[in-house]
Amino acid sequence: MTTITTTTRVPMSTLRKTAFVAGALYLLTFVSSIPAVPLLGPVLNDPNYIIGSGADTRVLFACLLDLINALAAIGTAVALFPVVRRQNESLALGFVTTRLFEAAVIAIGIVSLMSVVTLRHAGATGPEADSLLIAGHSLVAVRNWTMLLGPGVMAALNGLMLGTLMYRSRLVPRIIPTVGLIGVPLLLISAISTWFGGFDQFSGPALVLVLPIAAWEFSLGVWLVVKGFDRAAIERLAPAQW
Repeated sequence: MTTITTTTRVPMSTLRKTAFVAGALYLLTFVSSIPAVPLLGPVLNDPNYIIGSGADTRVLFACLLDLINALAAIGTAVALFPVVRRQNESLALGFVTTRLFEAAVIAIGIVSLMSVVTLRHAGATGPEADSLLIAGHSLVAVRNWTMLLGPGVMAALNGLMLGTLMYRSRLVPRIIPTVGLIGVPLLLISAISTWFGGFDQFSGPALVLVLPIAAWEFSLGVWLVVKGFDRAAIERLAPAQW
């Protein structure tokens, strides 16, 4: 009697779509987060914003961009998990978890700035103005710390996990995750230095130290959109279980 064994494989066309979606979401994090920085300038840099004339529409639009960034970050993890878990499920789960944590912390910062807009009372004076200023400064401080903890520390951790997965699996050229793995300790150095007052989060040294991790995520996004996963690497990842 002959036994016939069949295996189910995910068509390469499906995996190509997965790669495209993941890459597009990575690029969306750049498209949404970069414009938000200058748009938030008034509320972040003006200590009297909460009692001034304000630029509420501009700030709210920037908060929307930050929300899109947070959701896109979650999307990258959701899209990549079914593929990278074939390399190492524990690391893949860690990547998803830190990505979710990063997005949640970003959301806290968004709520903080939207609260400043809600509380803003142009022309307030006396005790009312003093109370509003304290509240405004506190909410902006919360937002600044969320940016350090979320896109700072958490981004380094999920970069370490995904970079390791991509490097070992060879789903993309190894030079791409290598840049990310180099950028991880640099981003952590920047975050820790900012944490203890070494330099400002948006200072020259901080921006230089964040460049490798940014280059890793951007190049990964472009590669996944344009080229997708390496076919040979896909076939090596537990082919009988696809």
